[in-house]
Amino acid sequence: MDWDFIWKCFNLPEREFQYLAIDYMERVKDLFTPEDMKEIERLITTKSWWDSVDAINKVVGHIVMKYPELKEGILLEWINSDNIWLKRISIIFQLKYKERTDRKFLKKAILTNCQTDEFFVDKAIGWALREYSKTNKEWVRDFIDSHRDKLSKLSIREASKYL
Repeated sequence: MDWDFIWKCFNLPEREFQYLAIDYMERVKDLFTPEDMKEIERLITTKSWWDSVDAINKVVGHIVMKYPELKEGILLEWINSDNIWLKRISIIFQLKYKERTDRKFLKKAILTNCQTDEFFVDKAIGWALREYSKTNKEWVRDFIDSHRDKLSKLSIREASKYL
């Protein structure tokens, strides 16, 4: 993996080069190790916007699937971060996990961040729950019912799409 290339792309002013770096990361995602997570965190917090963050999220999800101990380390830090993009990834990194979703971690990520009044966090909460509802409708329905007073209308609307 070539961090020099990734950073060279990210430091260029044209957004297309950030996309190129992220596409490269996706191609070499099997080469990432836990030691790369701090660099990935720096990327997430550099020139952040939902499209680049969500694309990097796919790589993070892959790495954490391979190294689940990262949930109790860096991902736990991201849950409690002041940065909305790190919060967002701590909520959505399991989007493709289906039955392997760590519900306890998902619940913690959501409940820690459900009252931020931040659009991109509320949207992430709804997205994560909606995606998991394809695997476990009952759990999502119970979660919404149990925490309706804490969840934003946006999160509930997004989460309920397939219920």
